[in-house]
Amino acid sequence: MLHYDIFLAVVISYLFGSIQTAVIICKIMGYPDPRTQGSGNPGATNVLRMGGKKAAILTLLGDLCKGFIPVMAAQYYGLDSLGLSAVAFAAFLGHIYPLFSHFKGGKGVATALGCLLALAWPVGLALICTWLIMAMLFRYSSLAALTAAVLAPLYIWYFTNIDYTVMVSFMSILLVYRHKNNILRLIKGEEGRI
Repeated sequence: MLHYDIFLAVVISYLFGSIQTAVIICKIMGYPDPRTQGSGNPGATNVLRMGGKKAAILTLLGDLCKGFIPVMAAQYYGLDSLGLSAVAFAAFLGHIYPLFSHFKGGKGVATALGCLLALAWPVGLALICTWLIMAMLFRYSSLAALTAAVLAPLYIWYFTNIDYTVMVSFMSILLVYRHKNNILRLIKGEEGRI
């Protein structure tokens, strides 16, 4: 694999991740721009609060695909684990810092999950189970996402290799950082429940 091929794959992955699914879905379904409503986050949870389940599910699936499709394409193309890590991280960065929206995007939970499902489906399944258990127990989407993010490096280390573990650790750090306001609201008891 030539270096310019990896570079091109990373650029395409970032641009693909930069597509704002929530904004597109809300526009098609006649809802306001999610960046101007509720939490201001262009993600499935905010879309659920403002537009309902159908819009939220479509947003979630779109954001998952932004991570899943580039990684699957890179695997098909034959990138090694470091190349796949770079492609996955680029798609994730595209979602949270999108070129098409002045680098103001979502928190990256669904896109990261899509990346990890493509890299190793048992990791994706473990993360989904973690999120669901935490969400059912505590009724906070942000707490469920934070728990899954913190455990993701452990899951990927157990099921795959060190190359992915390093990348996923950086993803987890960014996910926690992107949830800093949610963490403050959770501490104050002001975070909205599911």
